[in-house]
Amino acid sequence: MTYGYARVSSLEQNEERQLIALKKAGVRRKTLYVDKQSGKDFQRPQYQRMLQRLKKDDLLCVKSIDPLGRNYGEILGQSRLLTKEKG
Repeated sequence: MTYGYARVSSLEQNEERQLIALKKAGVRRKTLYVDKQSGKDFQRPQYQRMLQRLKKDDLLCVKSIDPLGRNYGEILGQSRLLTKEKG
């Protein structure tokens, strides 16, 4: 299954460009997760919800690395979690 994740840092920001790109990549609305909060860590409700649903061989799409987070070390940790633990 293909999942998509989009994030903006505040309620005032618009995630529409990310959503358009994810839909063009084949992500369906029911597998699209969006958070409107800081990228300082990965304790975001929709990200965590999506993470629970991901299974081995699923595909996760993001428009760019920025929506995942601001901390490079934490992004690398999530990358390991997604590729090594989730498969």
